[in-house]
Amino acid sequence: MDWKSIKAITFDVDGVMTDGSLLAFDNHDMVRVFNAKDSFAVRVAVMRGIKVGVFTGGNTEGVRNRLITCDIPAGNIYMGCRGKLADFREFCANNGVAPSEVVYIGDDVADVQLIKAAGIGAVPADGAIDAVEAADYHCHAAGGKGCVREIIELVLRAKGLWNFGEEDYKRIF
Repeated sequence: MDWKSIKAITFDVDGVMTDGSLLAFDNHDMVRVFNAKDSFAVRVAVMRGIKVGVFTGGNTEGVRNRLITCDIPAGNIYMGCRGKLADFREFCANNGVAPSEVVYIGDDVADVQLIKAAGIGAVPADGAIDAVEAADYHCHAAGGKGCVREIIELVLRAKGLWNFGEEDYKRIF
């Protein structure tokens, strides 16, 4: 796998950025828990010029707000996805990247098309068997437990961009 050629990192939310658990309230709200290390790495990737995109079937303001606080541009957040391939193609066109220059991290059947369409398809350690069989890379970390950070570090380290000076700390934190 050529991590150095990657220009964009994309992923699903439930089961990737979170562990897939949903806390349901009487008012129909669904609460998810995000990993701060994944979120930190997303901010670093954006800061280093890597395009970041999200494709999720969920559609809540809480999730959107969390992704925006990670500095993901609102136009790169695709929510309520049903059949993610068209949205993936739109993301690539809008961000000037070829699918071969994109990593996609997905954990379940709905992600298989993008795992196969991306230059590198990745799956969390606890991904569903269909996603595991489609993936090029199997993360050591599980969904919501650092798999996004793992992929971002692989890409940024390959490019020599996983380093931090005083100004970086001011911008990141």
